[in-house]
Amino acid sequence: MSKNEKTGLNNSTYNILSALGRDADFLYDTIDKYIRDAESANKSDLVELWKTIKNDRHKHIYRYVKRGFRKGNPLINSIFKNNS
Repeated sequence: MSKNEKTGLNNSTYNILSALGRDADFLYDTIDKYIRDAESANKSDLVELWKTIKNDRHKHIYRYVKRGFRKGNPLINSIFKNNS
């Protein structure tokens, strides 16, 4: 199994953590900026749209992280097994 040169993690683990990091940045930095921009422009419809997107993304990420870290999950077990 190949490993990421910078982190030493196997590629599958690195890819999952990298994707979650990008999602978190979008969820907590980018969308918040878009909400502030829409509020500044008095675009309540856009504020609500961005809040809905943020809520949906949050639920999606939470669901996969929660499912992924359940005890006995084969994907998570293989990630930790391959990186120990």
